[in-house]
Amino acid sequence: MLTKRIIPCLDIKDGRTVKGVNFVDLRDAGDPVELAAIYAQEGADELVFLDISATEEKRKTLAELVYHVGEKVNIPFTVGGGISSVEDVDTLLKNGADKVSINSSAVKRPELINELVSKFGSQCIVVAIDAKQVDGQWKVHLVGGKVPTEIDLFQWAKEVEQRGAGEILFTSMDHDGTKNGFANEALAQLSTLVNLPVIASGGAGSISHFTDTFTEGKADAALAASIFHFKEISIKELKSKLREEGIPVRL
Repeated sequence: MLTKRIIPCLDIKDGRTVKGVNFVDLRDAGDPVELAAIYAQEGADELVFLDISATEEKRKTLAELVYHVGEKVNIPFTVGGGISSVEDVDTLLKNGADKVSINSSAVKRPELINELVSKFGSQCIVVAIDAKQVDGQWKVHLVGGKVPTEIDLFQWAKEVEQRGAGEILFTSMDHDGTKNGFANEALAQLSTLVNLPVIASGGAGSISHFTDTFTEGKADAALAASIFHFKEISIKELKSKLREEGIPVRL
């Protein structure tokens, strides 16, 4: 059986790690390179870095950060934020990223997924989807959750798979930073619908939330930020407990 992955997420703004609630009210959580090194030592399976205020001018800054992280960690890491071209991806991979995550740019121009997959292979293309419930329907949101669309989460996930992406990173905006648990109903539906690994994001607050998302939500990996950044749960403790619960993890 494939092991379930635990992935700390570092949201980057102006070169620092930040964390908010429902995508707003950001507070500083430390130096991303130092945090990355600590998480790698503690047994994280992968890392995700998201430049949450990425613009073209920041691509150089992000590439530099990626290079420094690559020097410090020996586990796969994914980088996202403002990526919209083959050139952007090429720069980040050459600087040490293992995968890239695209979000708004893929929704605006879905062919981008095909282009990146044919150039770099599906194994390093992650499509991140931010969605929230609107009148009982899960709708995709863009630009760090600020721009609502009429696009249905599940239809978009299916298209993402058909275009060749390697993984889906689904963040429930309703659950983000609330520490009330993951959106397991939507995750289970998503995991049943697509034959891609689905990473759960948004809502981690306790060890039982991870157990639930791997069992009820059928997630392949779980991503969390503040509980790790602010030392509420350690990765070692989390993985030991999951193993006790019969969930396959790499210790």
